[in-house]
Amino acid sequence: MPLQPGTTLGAAGLAILVVALGITALVGLHERDVTLPELSGPAASLGPEEPRRVEVDVQFGRVRQPRNRALDSNPGYDGKFVFTRIRYGSPMRGFRRGGSWAHDYPRADFHLSRLLDELTSMHAEVDGTNVLVLDDPNLFRYPVAYISEPGYWTMSDAEAEGLRSYVMKGGFLIFDDFEHQREWGNLEAQLRRVFPEYRPIQIEIDHPIFHSFFEMKTIYFPHPLVNVMPTYYGLFENNDPTQRMLAIINYNNDIAEYWEWSDTGWLPIGFTNEAYKLGINYIVYALTH
Repeated sequence: MPLQPGTTLGAAGLAILVVALGITALVGLHERDVTLPELSGPAASLGPEEPRRVEVDVQFGRVRQPRNRALDSNPGYDGKFVFTRIRYGSPMRGFRRGGSWAHDYPRADFHLSRLLDELTSMHAEVDGTNVLVLDDPNLFRYPVAYISEPGYWTMSDAEAEGLRSYVMKGGFLIFDDFEHQREWGNLEAQLRRVFPEYRPIQIEIDHPIFHSFFEMKTIYFPHPLVNVMPTYYGLFENNDPTQRMLAIINYNNDIAEYWEWSDTGWLPIGFTNEAYKLGINYIVYALTH
């Protein structure tokens, strides 16, 4: 039975979130089983051309690249939530599968999607995720968009216009995986291009987003790779934290890193659980507010 919003998982419930207690069986994706195809053509350019959607056969761990559902002229609506990652034209920075937008992709996206489907009453797509650019009209089909490493995020004018339209029509943004003041400065500069009237406002654990599904007792656990502690910010209509939240900003954190490696045992179990609870809470909150 899927858990209902507001449920607090005990130790037994949290057991399915981590490798040592069963997430390998739940997610069924192992790095050694997956060989990603190299990007080529439009997908390699990191420009505003065709989005790329890679699918994983969860049972056998095979990667395949079928027709991108987001590009189908009449894809239909099956009621499933599809994790949607934003592709942007940042420097490659050594990531084989793309630029900074691709950090933790695709394992993090698949792992979180599988847990959304297993733990909540929503139906999440577990066989594929979306990668879209901000000026793609197909983005309006997906209510939540994830942007990785916004410290290196860049946009064309068309993408900035597309992003504003998306958010003003109800879209929700998750910014994750960045640290240092220089990277924060880039995020603020890009946000000012899109939302000159809004400013990030720090939020604490009493904000409803941290209690939309899991009742979180702490939101302060360390960055998985850097010796810093996170700070959380929201972007709100009228700069009022009691009004609609447009975006959540994980500063000095990288929760997708925890998602990506959750079936390996490389990162602490307790912190991995908290990272999953954050991600699920963000999406449930976005879909219910």
